[in-house]
Amino acid sequence: MGLVIKNAIIVNNDKIWDRPQDILCEDGKIVKIVSSINAGGHETVDAKGKKVLPGLIDIHVHLRQPGREDKETIETGSKAAVKGGFTTIMCMPNTNPVIDNPMTVEYIMHEANRVGLCHVYPIGSITKAQKDEELTDMAELKAAGCIAFSDDGKSVLNSRLFRLAMEYAKMLDVLIIEHCQDPLLTSGGVMNEGAVSTRVGLKGDPGIAETVTVGRDIEIARYLDARVHLAHMSLKRSCELIRWAKSQGVKVTAEACPHHFSLTDEACASFDTSTKVNPPLRAREDVQAIKEAIADGTIDCIVTDHAPHTKEDKEVGFDGAPFGLIGLETSLGLVIKELVKPEIINLPKMVDKMSTAPAKVIGLKSKGIIKEGFDADITIIDENKEWTVAKEGFVSKSKNSPFIGWKLSGQVECTICNGKVVYKV
Repeated sequence: MGLVIKNAIIVNNDKIWDRPQDILCEDGKIVKIVSSINAGGHETVDAKGKKVLPGLIDIHVHLRQPGREDKETIETGSKAAVKGGFTTIMCMPNTNPVIDNPMTVEYIMHEANRVGLCHVYPIGSITKAQKDEELTDMAELKAAGCIAFSDDGKSVLNSRLFRLAMEYAKMLDVLIIEHCQDPLLTSGGVMNEGAVSTRVGLKGDPGIAETVTVGRDIEIARYLDARVHLAHMSLKRSCELIRWAKSQGVKVTAEACPHHFSLTDEACASFDTSTKVNPPLRAREDVQAIKEAIADGTIDCIVTDHAPHTKEDKEVGFDGAPFGLIGLETSLGLVIKELVKPEIINLPKMVDKMSTAPAKVIGLKSKGIIKEGFDADITIIDENKEWTVAKEGFVSKSKNSPFIGWKLSGQVECTICNGKVVYKV
């Protein structure tokens, strides 16, 4: 039995369709889009009055399994993903053990298939145990199921090793995702270095820790004519460097997170440890620059950097708390509130940043567009529905969000993955 979506106003990255369509999904694919389909014995979903988007794709998620199942599991993370409208997520390798061997990759994929809610793709570690000493066997990891590589949580500080990794990745046609932060410059900083950190007495993390790594990675990519993807950009200067690199034909792409265009470092003055993120919340001019970079295409993708932590881990002093916040369930609402409603971007551009561009960057050729022959991964939203973020509303195992109590716009009404309804309000 297939699925028919009735009365769909389709939003792709290039346009909003001007009249409702019916969409027939069979065997995990979109097989027909026409003005009217007789559902027959197929399951039906009525999308009247809603917008129908290609399933959202998040290429930067921490699922914590294996090793920290007290924070999140593949199952709870998948539930949070589909509630947030995501049909595809990619999990970072800083698990325990690290995703640096085929056995761990196979375990994650087996568990994701057992859960069966959304597509989960493992990202392999660039260096063994993320120790910045020896490269992993990327070919072996790619064969096991990894479609990108990163040491996220830290940079590959060894520039020679990073060059070799990019050469290896170019040969295999896989993406390198770099966490841009020089730990010798951050030197224990817990928030953005500036007037606010001075006022509240917290050790600052200077912006140059990010930008010197951005500059290095751009230069290596230019020299090798190789691809590099820069994770969670947070600074005006980083955007300037990426904009220049793109104008020179460097094969660089970049991403940003909702918290980096929704909050400034002033939020850290509350000492709420859910505002302690890495890279840190920045100054107002940086927030504005990230918004502009999303609008003009300098930033290709919007990601969550979903980083769950237990209540016990976060309920300590700001200095001692781990970095990170959860984001899968609030991402769409923050994008609509902060970017779409103020007309910084429109809905098709939002679809591009949250689905089409991530699919293209990673190389998922049959995702990111609602089109006949493409995967039946679809998200139905009410863009005008307002809702309030509540701690008890999260299905993620962790609740570390600075957005609790915020009123957001944009409600996910239904998430469809592989032609099957996996979430519905």
